[in-house]
Amino acid sequence: MNLVSNGKVSVIGELNVDLVVLGLNCAPNLGHEVLASDFRITLGSASAIFACGVARLGHRVTFISKVGTDKFGRFCLKELEEVRISTDQILHSTTSATGVTVVLSTCDDRAMVTCLGAIAELRYEQLPGTVFSGHQHLHLTSYFLQHGLRPDFIAIMRDARQQGLTVSFDPNSDPTRAWEPEIWKVFTEADVIFLNEAEALGVTGKADLRGALDVLGSRTACAVVKQGKRGVTAIRGTNAIHVDGFEVDALDTTGAGCFFAAGFVHGMLRGNELEECLVLGNGVGALSTLQIGGTNGQPDPTTLEDFLCTRSKLM
Repeated sequence: MNLVSNGKVSVIGELNVDLVVLGLNCAPNLGHEVLASDFRITLGSASAIFACGVARLGHRVTFISKVGTDKFGRFCLKELEEVRISTDQILHSTTSATGVTVVLSTCDDRAMVTCLGAIAELRYEQLPGTVFSGHQHLHLTSYFLQHGLRPDFIAIMRDARQQGLTVSFDPNSDPTRAWEPEIWKVFTEADVIFLNEAEALGVTGKADLRGALDVLGSRTACAVVKQGKRGVTAIRGTNAIHVDGFEVDALDTTGAGCFFAAGFVHGMLRGNELEECLVLGNGVGALSTLQIGGTNGQPDPTTLEDFLCTRSKLM
């Protein structure tokens, strides 16, 4: 099966480095010290991890963001350019540093601490009117971190859709856990939204996934809830589809959810059915955990095809 697709993707989002602390047996508590087995500096941010994942799957990608004029900013640009992602639309702040996220990773999950820096400065009016020209898809992430861009998420999505793009949205978690009602207006503008299970419960206010799916099915075009090792469940109207995850010996789960979204969007642009998109997402997400660092385990189309054929999960 040919898994190569050439649809051009625009990614508007945050950009930062990840300082990844690996091999923790448990999450640290204030006032106490725990030991780690390793430490890495990698390209971070949900947006960049998605962009790298979808670029490796054969798509041309334009990245739109803001970084500082510092070493971390130059590191981010270099990492994106190495996978042939266009950085021409990335702006440079002379007043703020590039964003930084400290990732505390175990074999099962991770916690993150983020200093926003230039992430919070990007505004829609700073971008050219031709920003979507020649693209087929727009992916947006990290609604609650991008303070300058947040008021224009709806306008961005509407402008993209008017120019013929499909739109996906991964809001990521709300650090305040308030889940402002305005987020639902943003949801309605997307063709598909991605949430993890905790986010789905938080934004809907429901105590269990079934209740959350009922709300999401009635208020979004399509919602995909990532459930880690247990796979993923999508809801479109009243039709819910669950696909089990792949069993792998994970080294680092950082970015697996973002890679899932990249695989899913890859399927969208190929015209796959919903269930096939879920399988593709699961495959990309699983493979991403076999390497350390958010962008180091990204599979190319051949690696993904071989993995899926071996697991006999895709027709």
